[in-house]
Amino acid sequence: MADEGVEVWRGSVATWECDAMGHLNVGFYVAKSMEGLIGLAAELGMPQAFAAHAAATLIVREQHIRFIKEARPGAPLHMMGGVVEMGEDEARLVLLLKHHTGEVAASFQTVVAHATARTGAAFPWPTRVRARAEVLRMAVPPGAAPKSIGLEPVESQASLARADELGLKRTALGAIRAADCDVFGRMRTEQMMARISDGIPHFFGGQRPGAADSGAKVGGAALEYRLIHFDWPRAGDRLELRSGPAGGDARFRRLVHWLLDPDTGRPWGSAEAIAVSFDLETRKIITLSDEALAAANAAATPGLSL
Repeated sequence: MADEGVEVWRGSVATWECDAMGHLNVGFYVAKSMEGLIGLAAELGMPQAFAAHAAATLIVREQHIRFIKEARPGAPLHMMGGVVEMGEDEARLVLLLKHHTGEVAASFQTVVAHATARTGAAFPWPTRVRARAEVLRMAVPPGAAPKSIGLEPVESQASLARADELGLKRTALGAIRAADCDVFGRMRTEQMMARISDGIPHFFGGQRPGAADSGAKVGGAALEYRLIHFDWPRAGDRLELRSGPAGGDARFRRLVHWLLDPDTGRPWGSAEAIAVSFDLETRKIITLSDEALAAANAAATPGLSL
């Protein structure tokens, strides 16, 4: 197959999908990646994998995302996809969201499990899907490879008790509604990113790093994310997001978010992000002053990770 993959989605950026920064909100990036995943599943020979009557589906275990070139209202976009590798019952897929110029807006390395639709139990890929995966084989382009976040296996420390110990700030609290769930009753994948996005104003307390001394109108953006799903809430389950800073340098800040069940204390998922402050007029990244950097680093939580 060609290095650029097979087209799995085509659309554009709606104004209502954009945030206060004037570009596509991260939650909608993930929503579009999930439409692309449905398209790639069809290319793999599973065209009804996300239909209500499906016996087998693809469940997202984790995503690594690079946000490369911002997408603003009205931008035409399309998505290419392919298979990086396939194991016994899991696969690593790559999806590239592109501008009409061919420039990559964002990349998604998505690890999925081949699972029963109802219970979510993983089971081996059928021979026909393996054969299609070979045809759809695609290398991860250099620009989509991890840059500041590793992809090594994680033994998460996330729990409500640990969040309390570390003094992690509560940045979101709510519940899963029926409209937040897929046809199998599990929380839609994009909901995790959407909850993190909604919590960011609480994380920064109304003032982003560099805003006080830049003299500019300051916004923020994520450059890279790793999201790991441990379990899937269903309608009526509650969510609590705890977040903390994990260090950085004068340009890039590392943030960690734990999505927890406030009733049991167990984790639904965890995420690590590389974020920046940027000038909303010039659309350039802001470099923190020595004083602002010292303050940001002083607030970091030692040892905080996924």
